[in-house]
This record gives sequence, C-alpha cells and structure tokens, in this order.
Amino acid sequence: MTETSVPLSRPPTSLLKRTAITGAVAALVLTLGAPAGPATASATDPAPAPRGGVPVQLLALNDLHGNLDPVEGAAGRVRRGGGGDVQAGGLPQLATLMDKARTGPNSLNVAAGDMIGGSPLLSALFHDEPTIHALEKLGLDVASVGNHEFDEGPRELGRIDRGGCHPEDGCAPGGDYDGTDFPYLAANVTRKGDTSPLLRPYLVKTLPGGQRIGFIGLVTKNAPEAINASQVRDLEFHDELPVIKRYSKELAGRGVDAQVLLIHEGESTNGVAGAGNCDAEGPGSRLRGRIKGIAEGAPSAVDVVVTGHSHDSYECHVTDPAGRSRMVTQADSFGRSFTDLTFRLDKAGDVIRRSVRAKNHVVPVDTPKQPAMTRLVETWRKRSDAAANRNVGYISADLPGRGSPESETPLGSLLTDAQVQATQGYEADLAFLNPGGMRADLVHKGDGKVTYADAYRTQPFDNPLWTMTLTGEQLITVLREQLTGTNADEPRFLQLSKALRYSVDLSRKGADRLLTDTVRVKGKAVRPTDTFRVTVNDFLANGGNGFTTFTKGTDRDGGDVTDLEALVEYLGDKSSPEAPIGPPAPGRITFVGR
Repeated sequence: MTETSVPLSRPPTSLLKRTAITGAVAALVLTLGAPAGPATASATDPAPAPRGGVPVQLLALNDLHGNLDPVEGAAGRVRRGGGGDVQAGGLPQLATLMDKARTGPNSLNVAAGDMIGGSPLLSALFHDEPTIHALEKLGLDVASVGNHEFDEGPRELGRIDRGGCHPEDGCAPGGDYDGTDFPYLAANVTRKGDTSPLLRPYLVKTLPGGQRIGFIGLVTKNAPEAINASQVRDLEFHDELPVIKRYSKELAGRGVDAQVLLIHEGESTNGVAGAGNCDAEGPGSRLRGRIKGIAEGAPSAVDVVVTGHSHDSYECHVTDPAGRSRMVTQADSFGRSFTDLTFRLDKAGDVIRRSVRAKNHVVPVDTPKQPAMTRLVETWRKRSDAAANRNVGYISADLPGRGSPESETPLGSLLTDAQVQATQGYEADLAFLNPGGMRADLVHKGDGKVTYADAYRTQPFDNPLWTMTLTGEQLITVLREQLTGTNADEPRFLQLSKALRYSVDLSRKGADRLLTDTVRVKGKAVRPTDTFRVTVNDFLANGGNGFTTFTKGTDRDGGDVTDLEALVEYLGDKSSPEAPIGPPAPGRITFVGR
C-alpha cells in the first residue's frame, strides 16, 4: 500500500499526477487546504442539523458528458422546485453557484461518473481534454468512472488519467496534456484474469483538522451493456456489493470511519426526479432499480451514497444493514444541477448520520458566469470555431430527440432515415438507432441553419454503420428484445426508419406486447422467411443494450460511413434555405392499451 500526503490549496496542482496502477492496489491520502475565493453558507435542508462535531460539505456532480455549454432544447431543461421547467447548465454558471455554495475549508467536490464521453464538439474535438481542464478549474477532488469513460477503451481512459498526447490526433492546442489533477476511481473494473482494479479503488482525504474521509468509486456492473463491446472485451465489471464490502473493510482497517460511496448506477426511470419527497411512503419508497438494493446492502460503515447514470436528481433515504438511515443522492445530468450534501463528523471521525442533509440546486442558464471558467471555455471555443460553425443544412422547426418524452422521436426518425440513405450502396431496407445514441435535440434557431456542431451534438460517437441481412423471424425478435430481457422492466424502443411500422399493446406483458401481425416493412406483412437489409451503428451491431440478435445478422457490409456523416450528408441533400427539413410524420410505432 502506498500513501502520499500532500498539502494542498484549491484547486489541486500537478503534484497529484499519478502513474498507472497495475498489480498492487494503491490509494492516495491528501491534506485539504482552504477554498479559493469567498465562501457563503449554502442553502440546505430546512430542518436544522444537530450542533457539534466537524462540519463537512460535498458538492456532487454526475453525467456531465462534456457539456461545457448549456444543452439546448428540452434535453437541457430541468424542473425547478416549486415552479416549472427552467433551461439549465453551463460550466461557467455552475462554477458561480458552486463557489457561492461552498461553506469552508472542509468542502469537497466529487463526481459519480460519465463526466466525459458522448460530449459535444467543443470538448470531443479535443478528446475531452477541455472538460478535464474545466473540472480541474472547478476544483474536482475525486470521481468514479462511468460507462462513458470507457467509450474509447481502457487505453484512452488511461491516457486521460495519466496524460500524454492522443496516439492518432496528437497533442491538442495549448501544449502537452498532463492528465487529471483528480483521481478517477474504478474499484470493480479489472482486466480479465486479474484481481487488481484497472484504476485505484478508493481515495482517502485528510481534512485540516486531521479527520479522514474515504471515497470508494465504482461503475455499474452492467456497464458493458452500454459500451461498445469492442472497447471492453479485455475488461471485467464485477458485482458491486462484494467490492464495496472489500474496500469498506480495508478503509475501516486503516482507521477511516467516514466513508462515501461514489457509484455510477442510478434509479430506474420512475418519476423520482421532480416528484417531491422520495421518502413519502417510507425510506426510499419512490426509489426504484438496482441502486436501491446496492444502497441498502452496502456495509453500514458506508455513510453516504452519491450516484449517477440515470440523469435524474433525487435525495432519498434507505435503511442500511444496521438499521440506520443512509442518504442516497443524484444530481441532474449535463451540469443542470449539483447536490449540496452536508454532514458532521464526531470525535472519532465518523459521520453523525442524523446530521446528513442534501439538496439539489438547479443551475439556471441566466446565472452570472464565473470569469475564470468563462475564459477557459472561450479559449477552447476559439480553437473549435472553424469546424463547429460550418453550415450543414436547414430545419423548419425543433426536432426533439433526447429531450422528447415520446418513444418515437422526430429526431430519431430523421437519423434513421439518413442512415438508410447513407447505406443504399449496401441495399439497406431499414435502419435502427438505440435511444442512447441520440444525445441531444436539433433546435431551430433564427434562420433554421444547422451547424456541424449542432449535428455533432446529436451523434457525438461518430459510430460506423453496418448493414446486415436479418430474416423476418429475426426482425420480429429484435422488436421483442425492446420489451424483454434486460429491457423487460423499462422497454427500450429503438428509433426506426420510415419503411417499418408496428404496434405495441402496453396492457400486455413481456414479448406479448408486440403485436406481431401489425409488423410491416414497406407496407407488407413480415413473414418469418423474408429477408431484409438492416442498418445499425457499431454499438448495436455488437449486441449493445441487450439487442443480441444483431450479432447474428449475415452478409455484413459497411464500416466506411458513420452515423454523423450520414446525418450531415442527409441534411445537405434534403434541405436548403428555401426548403428546410421539417419533423417527420409520427406513427411508425402505434401504442394501444395505455
């Protein structure tokens, strides 16, 4: 076990640079100094916390996805407590409010994964180095990995962590990239056949008064379902609870009694966000999904659980194995809110559970921008302007995608139509797109122009497209996979091109919800022996999101055009200032039995 004690003033410096950890598990022990700039008392839970003990504050983020600017359209809105929806986000705005919320020298900034990956052009053009610099400017102390930290594989994650120029694109403007000033934690990720974590499993922070807090960082064990299989073939993602128990015990053995879990796993989509009191019918009564079992089952030595992955904000309580109340929190994605979490430490250095308070604070876009963060963002914007501002087409109205409440979205229909056109050389009949591959909305602005940055924001993974042959029976199976297996509890409806039509009966269960006799391709009923040429992105082609039937497709061709290129080409071909593209007509999927 190696330990390093480094006196710090915020923000962290390059003294925190780390080398790769292979073999023996290592942890950092850091001494935290005073915060930069003025600090004011934050708004917390109205109920007063018990007096006495050492006050500690955690300001928590999750699922930023490289959004240095506010996200436009419905995907950038968030429900404000006691009011309607508000457009939110932006790192300069977030920095201002976090500065105001910070209460003193025992304030730490933490994150629960997906801080990079699926990012807009402003960050992605430089392989998310701008976002890392922004998080350092924000004073981030520690982060768990999320599934999107693995979008470009473990080698690129290692580069992000340790530094160095990109192996293909070289160094970004501004000099050599020197890695993160904060540690990424990945306690439950190992290389196949190895027992040591890919990155360090935990971090110990030492406060000015000598008290210590341990942070254990994990990603959901289901991460491979949300990552292109080609990027993580050599990795294993382990069950969360045994790993948490292992490192919680190790921390306790080192005398670290105050323990915080940073985990990239969140609640099922069930209306917790903006629904008021998560504990209305008892502790965590409105919390659903795997995170509830993890939060309830983690060792009682873990005092607080900070989560991510589901993009929704909540402050919930669960009951731990010792029968004590434990706080579980998450902020909204894209920097639209942050969690202000406070507690006190007793004389022994443990968290006084009844002192724990948490509140999520929305970041309205009209918040004054912090000058230092604004300068950083604008520096990177100048470096990306030439590529970002290129005009690629015209739209006549908003095309909601990520922000649409509907299973079939206008943007998803346009994207899949574009993919069919782009793969006509491979005789494509139809195309599918996973909802997670659609990262934003196309928002109508002024004269309707769509820039390359706008297009990139919707398709940032730039995934290669593959066209394969599926039988009619396999096509039906794909549609059933939307409603079964890993998608049984939360149906995941693929976006689909205009050649395909079908109906779903929501009053039924499982695969029976698909009304197979309604499935039509180009107006004709689908028979089991029919064959169709189907285009999907690389993620789906490798069986992502539980759609394993795509891995059985035959006569696979393509890989020479990406989803982003397909969209840009389609906009160029199908739109002009005089004839902009409008929202595609709905009705590709018909829902009954609601």
